Amino acid sequence: MRAGATTEPGRLRIIGAVLAALVVAFGAVTAWQVSDRKTAADAVAEHSQPLSADAARIYRSLADADTTAASGFLAGGQESAAVRKRYERDIDTASELLVRAAANTEGSASARAGIRKISQLLPVYTGLVESARANNRQGLPLGGAYLRYANDTMRTRLLPAADRLYEAETARLGDDYGDAKSWPWAAIGVGVVALAALGWAQRRNYQRTNRVFNHGLLGASAAATVVLVWLVAGHALARADLNESDDHGAKSLRVLNEARIASLRARADENLTLVARGAVVVDKDGANKGKDAYEVSYASRMAGLIGGGSGDRAAEGSLLDRADDLADDGGGRDPVEAAATAVRAWQDRHKAARSADDAGDYKGALEKVIGTKDSTGESFDRVDDELAKALGHEQRQFQEAADSGRGAFTGMAVGAGVLAVLGAAGAVLGIGRRLSEYR
Repeated sequence: MRAGATTEPGRLRIIGAVLAALVVAFGAVTAWQVSDRKTAADAVAEHSQPLSADAARIYRSLADADTTAASGFLAGGQESAAVRKRYERDIDTASELLVRAAANTEGSASARAGIRKISQLLPVYTGLVESARANNRQGLPLGGAYLRYANDTMRTRLLPAADRLYEAETARLGDDYGDAKSWPWAAIGVGVVALAALGWAQRRNYQRTNRVFNHGLLGASAAATVVLVWLVAGHALARADLNESDDHGAKSLRVLNEARIASLRARADENLTLVARGAVVVDKDGANKGKDAYEVSYASRMAGLIGGGSGDRAAEGSLLDRADDLADDGGGRDPVEAAATAVRAWQDRHKAARSADDAGDYKGALEKVIGTKDSTGESFDRVDDELAKALGHEQRQFQEAADSGRGAFTGMAVGAGVLAVLGAAGAVLGIGRRLSEYR
């Protein structure tokens, strides 16, 4: 074998084998890395983002159920059918999504722990709400205590568990994005080496025979070049679309979910301020010590949602301001700006309700909070509706960009394999043509 390698035919055979092996290796590594990225991109669009969205809906449904329960309690002994139906729908939605999350959540101990905790506490919470309703219908003041205990269970145990579930699913979405967008450096490296070897072999052939082209080697070079360009251009296109789906889809959805949840929590605080009637105060040191705890919490939620200042625009850095910045067209921006206008109106009406309550006019304050005309409840409903519109728009934009991104990988793995086989065959045939001259 050593003796054979010292002859020109022996060297040509070795060169042919190495070239064929490099081209096949290029195709195999490309197919492997592209398949991994296609799988990750599919997971973004079909698995991790939907699970993250479901986790956000679980949190939102629980928060809305708590808000609705407080609104129904304020209405008196017999809450309206619409309020009761909304509460039951929220609980049913949370329960259904929990079942789906439990069936699809894999590998995350934090997500499983969150699902288990919510499943354990949800019946406890609904039982406390029913006790509050039963006492309220009988006119017993104990109903308010049951509702405050139910709210405390929701705030300190259920919602934190839902938040952990949401964070776990969102972290998995981030991991899938990272896997889908990472450059296939191994495939690119092997492709460059294969093209360099093919170029060297053709130059050697020209120097020894004075022939400009070897058709087989030229075909192998063309196949390898097509695969390399397809790999780089296709991945660049996929990255661009996936970045678009992340920056103006997934990130926007996250901020909008946080904004909608903040508005729900603020509405629950507003209702519970009237339910508690000053029975719950801040007991820690600081500027808020001795103030109504629910009113302090309401102010904090509003500060995060829209910030300070006046006018219809949200303050810089607030959730609605960030959502407005992330929206890249009128379909996403208009509902966010409408929500900001409604929040400002809500704040003004809230001040009027608090003034009435502080002056001893509880019935007047109640009408300003849960009344059917010019109430804070009317403002809250508009905020919630506008944010729901923005969420729907951004979800559609995410899906379109994510589908386009993963579509860029379509056929690349199979195409790389086929072209690699053809390129290897071309290299062997090209070298074989030279070998035939020695026979």
